[in-house]
Amino acid sequence: MKTGGKPLKGTFIVSSNHGKTLLLLKPRGFCAGVVRAIDIVRIALEAFGPPIYVRKEIVHNRFVVEELQAKGAIFVDSVDEVPNGERVIYSAHGVSPEVRQASQTRNLRVIDATCPLVTKVHVEAVKFAKEGYSLILIGHRDHDEVIGTLGEAPFVTQVVGSPEQVDALTVSDPDRVAYLTQTTLSLDETKDIIAALRKKFPNIQGPAAQDICYATENRQVAVKQVASQADLLLVVGSDNSSNSNRLVEVARNLGTRSHLIDSFRNIQPEWLEGAATIALTAGASAPECLVEEVVRFLGTKGFDQVKEVEVMPENVRFGLPPEIVEAIAQRPRQVSAG
Repeated sequence: MKTGGKPLKGTFIVSSNHGKTLLLLKPRGFCAGVVRAIDIVRIALEAFGPPIYVRKEIVHNRFVVEELQAKGAIFVDSVDEVPNGERVIYSAHGVSPEVRQASQTRNLRVIDATCPLVTKVHVEAVKFAKEGYSLILIGHRDHDEVIGTLGEAPFVTQVVGSPEQVDALTVSDPDRVAYLTQTTLSLDETKDIIAALRKKFPNIQGPAAQDICYATENRQVAVKQVASQADLLLVVGSDNSSNSNRLVEVARNLGTRSHLIDSFRNIQPEWLEGAATIALTAGASAPECLVEEVVRFLGTKGFDQVKEVEVMPENVRFGLPPEIVEAIAQRPRQVSAG
């Protein structure tokens, strides 16, 4: 699903001879998995009516969650909180087999919004486990995605989050070890962990194609392209969004000041002092309307020369689950994906 690269280019949106510069990175914001997940909740609400229960945050963004709550979505931490027989949507981060079994026991009508790229990692975990491999899952242990993947093969899987943690790993057979990764990690961070794993387990196997998702990679590449041109990088995203936090880390590792913000209201005046050029991007679960608000706010602070910098095109789309496709077919005039 990785999109192809493209030479750096810029399109001026607003021009000023005297203003400071705002570099608006592209691609930014919603990825295909997030668009799909939000569409699933929205269409379910329109087709079946509220309440629609959603296990965990559908995506890690407060603005999105609050907007869907206002339309009748009820977010719960566990399927045990969902009344028997009701509809429940799994978040984009995926769930463990244990959660699926609990839903079945309660006769819940499940709609699965798991990102297809996360499902790919789950399938790989099951495959390696069945083939007798010890699994090393690279990621953040408390992240919803890692919890779900870990549940596929809990007795043979260990989670590592840094090269240092690799040293402590012990496995039953060093020649039958495989690794997988959380989809929203830093490319550089993951590369170092994989290198440490290869050093410890020379015969380690990995996925046929990398697990880090195309959107995570593309947004990190865009940050790397412009980091040296900016005095400050702002990333729109919630603090529990892994891919948003990684964008901040990428910039800081390159020596560029960077901050994660939920909205323009989080921007501190002292951050703007001495800055002539600011770069702006958004994590894969942050809506474009929040980016637009930041652009308008920074315009009032003198950053009125706005240059959109496109690093590569991004045209990925994922299909909807059968329950939603059927709902659209039954009510074609009332329900549509967008």
